[in-house]
Amino acid sequence: MPTDPAAVQRYLDVDFDRRGMEELVSALADRPADAPFAYVVTPNVDHVIRLHGEGRDERLAEAYAHALARPCDSRILARLAALEGIRLAVAPGSDLTARLLAAVRPGDRIAIIGGDGETAGQVAPLVPGAEIVQHVPPMGLRTNKAALAEAAAFVAAAKARFVFLAVGCPQQEYLALEIARRGDATGLGLCIGASIDFLTGRARRAPRWMQRAGLEWSYRLLSEPRRLWRRYLVEGPRIFRIAWRARRG
Repeated sequence: MPTDPAAVQRYLDVDFDRRGMEELVSALADRPADAPFAYVVTPNVDHVIRLHGEGRDERLAEAYAHALARPCDSRILARLAALEGIRLAVAPGSDLTARLLAAVRPGDRIAIIGGDGETAGQVAPLVPGAEIVQHVPPMGLRTNKAALAEAAAFVAAAKARFVFLAVGCPQQEYLALEIARRGDATGLGLCIGASIDFLTGRARRAPRWMQRAGLEWSYRLLSEPRRLWRRYLVEGPRIFRIAWRARRG
């Protein structure tokens, strides 16, 4: 967790990392592979909503509190912050994942938690010469203590340079904290959601102009309306009320 107040920018009760993409990638890629396990979370609108209100997710808040870095993953959050005169450096999680995969060297070991039987093979061309190990936990990970412990033990045994936690929010953040609490794991964990699917072509990201305009959510909604309609049309708009209350307060 950053200890220098100058390294973070607080907004909506989250200490966002101030570093831009280049500085952040450089710092993370230079971290020794055998350093004690630490992890990166990528706050977006969904995460911030989970951290506020009567339904505040205390486990997610604890995971956030112990994260090594929290780069902003949302241009919507950045624009809401700008209304307060606050600058948030945006480092989209999919772009950060791509940059760290590009930093993998031949002989490195990387671990993937999540995905399916095809994931490791699809990632392999992105990291030539690296060793890939994978663990696919069962559904319901967030409430399955035994499965969380098993996944954490896998990471501790893997001794990977990078650990890509691809099981979705909030279970990937719960798992990152579980791994860190063991005290015997090494490497850098990154909570990446569906980033690997985008990078391997299993899912398509929005065009760049939509990303820059902060409309990537609408592209995803149109791509998977049955799965995502509630997230983007019912739960997502709560962020404007949260920001408005914070501005008044």
